[in-house]
Amino acid sequence: MIAAFAALLIAQAAPAPADTVTDAEILAFASAPWDKRDLLARRELGIHRGTRVLVEYRCSDVCPDYTTRVIRYAVAPGPECARIGGVVRDAVIPSGIASSLRSYCVPAVLGTETIPMGGG
Repeated sequence: MIAAFAALLIAQAAPAPADTVTDAEILAFASAPWDKRDLLARRELGIHRGTRVLVEYRCSDVCPDYTTRVIRYAVAPGPECARIGGVVRDAVIPSGIASSLRSYCVPAVLGTETIPMGGG
């Protein structure tokens, strides 16, 4: 019990990782053209506001035509997202012959408009 408490205190006291990517770099990456056939092009963009920024390429049965790229923080939408300065953004994700809306925590510089299927 004491060891678990000590580990919790150490984890809370640990400094956040140093940022390796800026707002401008995130925006430049998001604005650059990307090849929908290269689904593994990049998986982690860097650290921003002490949080990992991930790049997801989501497709379904018609890959790569309807691939959606999502640039997001490695945290769920909600209080933690707000704490790190992120915003919630929805994305249309292909699913079989249909699609669904999924919410992500994204860097605020990317805005809050819905990411269309095949966009990103």
